[in-house]
Amino acid sequence: MATALFRIIKYGFQSFWRNKWLSSATVAVMLLALLVFIGLILFSVLTNNAIDILKEKIDISVYFKTDAKEDDLLKVKRSVEGLATVKSVEYVSREQALQAFRERHKEDEIISGAINVLENNPLSASLNIKANDPKEYPAIAAYVNNPNFKPYIDQVNFTQNEIVINHLAAIVDTVQKGGIVLAAGLSAIAVLVTLSTIMLTIYSTRDEIGIMRLVGASNKFIRGPYVIQGILYGLIAAALSLAVIAPTLYFANPYILKLMPDMDLQAYFYANIFVLLGYQALFGVALGSISSGIAVARYLKI
Repeated sequence: MATALFRIIKYGFQSFWRNKWLSSATVAVMLLALLVFIGLILFSVLTNNAIDILKEKIDISVYFKTDAKEDDLLKVKRSVEGLATVKSVEYVSREQALQAFRERHKEDEIISGAINVLENNPLSASLNIKANDPKEYPAIAAYVNNPNFKPYIDQVNFTQNEIVINHLAAIVDTVQKGGIVLAAGLSAIAVLVTLSTIMLTIYSTRDEIGIMRLVGASNKFIRGPYVIQGILYGLIAAALSLAVIAPTLYFANPYILKLMPDMDLQAYFYANIFVLLGYQALFGVALGSISSGIAVARYLKI
């Protein structure tokens, strides 16, 4: 059995090198499909990280009336903190708001001078509310807007943030669906090209196949080299896809870091390179072996 397996693998390699130009074309098409596949993986990591960062920055901002008493505002804070859907509540007093405003505009002499001229602090106290789940923000906003708090609250800022998150999620979903369609299309082309390559290989070796049948070779022994050939296509395309992605990330990563300082996609790639190689190899081998198996079953009737 071991001898038969060795011969199957040997004949598979020989067939691969014997038809090297056809093999190269098949690997090239598979490479395109695998590049789209790994691109979808990295894009998913990138977009999920971007959404997580935005979700961390998004909250409900509640601005109080300037004449409201601080004790009443702290009661509102404690009431909101009691909600199971609330992750954290930060209270910013009028003095803290003014200090933060001065710090942000310390380089602007006009704004700093205007603030110094004012006798009273024009800024109001506020609450910054974060939810455990972004889906809970509408319910929290509705709770904050209840009539009991109306005497103290001037404005609740949530709707604009919600629109940004929803638009971003819609864009990401559309791009991901487009990528899946593209990957499926290229995969179909890769299967067709592999089928054609295996068909031509079978045709060029039909005399050898006839001899193997005459001497009693089993169907598995005849089919095996072609399946090995398809697997080789997938493995080589998988390795090449990582070889193409690595330098691409090297040049693209600085620009990604400018937009998202917390997302080092190149570091993620190298930290998970063996996992990504496994995914690519699995996808490539599946494409190659399935298409080879179909070709052999269809054209050899075995």
